[in-house]
Amino acid sequence: MRDGDRVRELFGIDAPIVLAPFGGLSAVELTAAVSELGGLGSYGLYGYEPERIAETVRAIRAATPRPFALNLWLPMGDEIDPQHAEWDAAMAVVAPFFHELGVDVPPLPARFLPDIAEQVDAVIAARPAALSVVFGVPSPELVERVHAAGIRVVGTATTVDEAVALEAGGVDAVVATGAEAAGHRVSFLHRAEDSLVGGLALIPQVADAVSVPVIAAGGIADRRGVAAAFALDAEGVQVGTAFLHTRQSAANAAHRDAIARTPAHGTVLTRAMSGRLARGAPNRAVRTIEAGAAIAAFPAQNWLTGRFRAEAGRRERGDLQSLWLGQSAPLATATEAAEVFRELLGGVPGIR
Repeated sequence: MRDGDRVRELFGIDAPIVLAPFGGLSAVELTAAVSELGGLGSYGLYGYEPERIAETVRAIRAATPRPFALNLWLPMGDEIDPQHAEWDAAMAVVAPFFHELGVDVPPLPARFLPDIAEQVDAVIAARPAALSVVFGVPSPELVERVHAAGIRVVGTATTVDEAVALEAGGVDAVVATGAEAAGHRVSFLHRAEDSLVGGLALIPQVADAVSVPVIAAGGIADRRGVAAAFALDAEGVQVGTAFLHTRQSAANAAHRDAIARTPAHGTVLTRAMSGRLARGAPNRAVRTIEAGAAIAAFPAQNWLTGRFRAEAGRRERGDLQSLWLGQSAPLATATEAAEVFRELLGGVPGIR
């Protein structure tokens, strides 16, 4: 069994516990809370323009002087642009949701996502303790620039070969994320449907395959999951659903209720909300979109559904919003971030 000393030293933190970076559900309060408690708070920057990144970092730093991570989605090269989106069929399926919520059907935007180069520039200017990336291996130029700014680079793998590719690409640590995890499956070497390896199998194989520290993710919500991860030779853990259930997160009451109500076997993997495979609770929106069999490619589908999901979230309409959660949801009962952190800490080797 390995301890968490390398992860502590890598990020300058007290405990090898990392907050999962929620794309679209990150909260300054939760990020700061985990960092203040001695872990590595993380904030997901999906869809953030540079100005918003700078504003968010200022807010995090106003809340805590401790280390934190920022997360970016790397382009995979298959992203559709507005001019080539299969728009009409996908819109026809979800149009009733817009009408039901009284939201105007949106016109096509000029672009679906910010420029990744501009996002990277903003992250480097912000100088967090770490930049974590999903959906790929960062380029040598990106790694060099980020390292030159004193920032650690963390990659995310769903298979052993992805972990090996990330280490070869120069990352400082690898998150081995099992198929149990909430949200998007961040596979990049093979189809997500062909990369569904559970954590019990994935973590030790990744630990055997790479020399950098391995951070385990997926299905970890209490001290037992943490202890198991370390027994499998992980050197840290990344936790999402348990923290998402707390009041400090950006999840609303309907989302937290879904976490409390959804059994491990009740989660689904679906492309309905974003066009990429993701794990969450099935609701009316998911079932309707899947039945309609017209899902636009990413990120068109994500942008399209995001227009009604935002309003549904404001109204706490759990039937029409994204309810991302993992298979550890039944274990996520705490409502305070500090309570979750203390429970997780109990599974770290050497902690009494």
